[in-house]
Amino acid sequence: MIRVAIVADTHGYLDPRIAALVHECDLAVHGGDIGNAGVLKALQPRSGRVHAVLGNNDVARKWPADEQALLANIPELTTIALPGGKLVVVHGHRLPARTRHQRLRRQHPEARAIVYGHSHRLVADRDGNPWVLNPGAAGRARTYGGPSCIVLEASEQGWTLHIHRLAPVRRGNAFQTAAHGAKQNAGLEQAAVQSGRQPRSQ
Repeated sequence: MIRVAIVADTHGYLDPRIAALVHECDLAVHGGDIGNAGVLKALQPRSGRVHAVLGNNDVARKWPADEQALLANIPELTTIALPGGKLVVVHGHRLPARTRHQRLRRQHPEARAIVYGHSHRLVADRDGNPWVLNPGAAGRARTYGGPSCIVLEASEQGWTLHIHRLAPVRRGNAFQTAAHGAKQNAGLEQAAVQSGRQPRSQ
């Protein structure tokens, strides 16, 4: 079994409580709008493997000058082979919001799940196949109720999602709050095992 931390839309800042969750996983996935190299460095899964895609804001003029060369090494789409199936990752900004899920499913029928970002809205759509997942925003920009991420447990026997919605924090208190994140948010984690129910923003 492999634990995959799925984040997106950090825009240059990764909530340290989400960084702690990533550290407990085997690999990390970023769905775009990264913001700077520091975010990728802060993603520290056990294996050290981080898969990221470009978002519409991951362009040279919006990144620090000394980090812009890194953008050439980040793809717009990536496919990750996991136990039990493939995970496709794309930012999703090139597709209209109203039909985005349907179009993603048509474009990637080979996937078991598709991860996208862009909307900053936490969604786990398991009403059809492939699943369509948006981890929400893992930073502090437009989190719609607090920073969020998804942890995927993938095995040959099945895939399970653990959805994390964290309490919002003020910018000045982010690092103090991080030390207490696990206790504060124990009641906010929702485990969703292969159901069609979507998590609601809190």
